Amino acid sequence: MTAVRNVLISGAGIAGPTLAHWLHHHGIEATVVERAPAPRTGGYAIDVRGTALDVAERMGVLDGVRASATEMSRATTVDARGRRTGGFEASSVTADGRSAELLRGDLVRLVHAPTTAYTEYLYGDSVTAIEQEPDGVRVTFERSRPRVFDLVVGADGLHSTTRRLAFGPEAPHRRFLGSYISIFTVPNHPGLDREAVLFNTPGRLVAMYQTPRARGAKAMLALSAREENGVDRRPPGQQREFLRRAFAGHGWEADRILEAMERAPDFYFDSVAQIRMDRWSTGRVTLLGDAGYCPSPMSGQGSSLAVVGAHVLARELARHDDHRAALAAYEARMRPFVAANQDIADRGQAFLLPRTRPALLARGLLLRLAPLLSSLGGFDNRLSRASEALELDAPAPAGA
Repeated sequence: MTAVRNVLISGAGIAGPTLAHWLHHHGIEATVVERAPAPRTGGYAIDVRGTALDVAERMGVLDGVRASATEMSRATTVDARGRRTGGFEASSVTADGRSAELLRGDLVRLVHAPTTAYTEYLYGDSVTAIEQEPDGVRVTFERSRPRVFDLVVGADGLHSTTRRLAFGPEAPHRRFLGSYISIFTVPNHPGLDREAVLFNTPGRLVAMYQTPRARGAKAMLALSAREENGVDRRPPGQQREFLRRAFAGHGWEADRILEAMERAPDFYFDSVAQIRMDRWSTGRVTLLGDAGYCPSPMSGQGSSLAVVGAHVLARELARHDDHRAALAAYEARMRPFVAANQDIADRGQAFLLPRTRPALLARGLLLRLAPLLSSLGGFDNRLSRASEALELDAPAPAGA
C-alpha cells in the first residue's frame, strides 16, 4: 500500500487531469482545484509527440487525439504585400504516427472527461496557503474549507501559484528567451484553408492559421525583446497597447489582426520563458509540467512533457511506500527528458522568429532548398529525438 493515498492537484489544464487519471489507475485519490470556473475550451494548436503518444495510447485517448488533428497541411511565408516567398508541407499527423497536432482545448477535453467519474474537481477556487505538517500538507483555499492532503502537486503553469507558495518568487527559476508572444481568434480574412501563413521582419512575426476544428482563424504576434519589461504581468489592456505600438502599419494582415484583437474573446499574451529548477520537490509538495519545467512554446514540447511527467509521477508514487523516495525517482526519471526538450527551444525560436536580416534571409534560403521541415537545419530531427528521449516502463496493472 502506497504511503500517498490522497493528492491535491492545482491546475486542471493538461497535466492535472492526466495525473488524476494515472493516480486513479494506481488506487490513489485525487482532488483537482482550478481557478477557472470550468474546463478551458478552444485554445491554440499544440503537439503531442513521441513518448507522449505512448502515454495517450495507454490512457485510451490516442484515437481521439488523432481524430482531433488540426488537418493543417501547409505553411507559407509571405512578404509585406502578401506575396508568397516560400513554404513547406506540414501534416498535422506525421507519416510515422509519432506526432499529432490538435487544439489545446481538444486535448483538455480528451484527458479531462473520463476523470470526472472518479475525481473531485473544485472549479472557481485556488490555493492561498500551504502548510507542511509531519504527516501531510494543510491547504487553505480561497473558497473551500481547509483540508489536509498527503501530497500537493502544482500543475498550474508557467506562473505557478503552488511554486510561489512552496519555493518562493518566480524570478530565480525563470529563463527569459528574449521574446513575447500573443495568440487569439480573428476573422479568416485571407480565406486560409488548413494552412499557416507567416510574415516576418527581423525580430517580428505576424502569422495566421486556419483549422476546421475552430471558427475563424488563429492569429499569432511575436516580437523579440532584449530585456524583460514586465508587460506579461500587466492587465490585458496594456498588453494590447504594447502590441499595437509594435505592429501598427507593419504590413500584410497586421492592422486587421490588431483591429480584431480588441474583440477577441480568447486573447492570450505571455513572455517566452522557461522554468529551470535545481529541484521540483520540497517536502510533500512537487511540481508537474510547466510549473516545474516549462520548455516554452518555442520547443513545441510543453504538452508532451506534461503528459509524460504525469504518467511518471503517478507510477513512482505507486511504486514507493515513502513519498520522498517516490519524488526523488520521479525527478531522476524525468530530468534527462526535460533537459533534452528544453534545449531545443533556442533552435525553434531561431526558425520561427529570426532576429536579424541575415538570419531571415538564411531561413528563406532553407525553405527554398528544402521542401520538408525535417530538412531545416536539423531542428525537426532534434525535436524528434528529444520527444523520444524517455522510454516508458512496462504497463503496470490497475492498482499497482
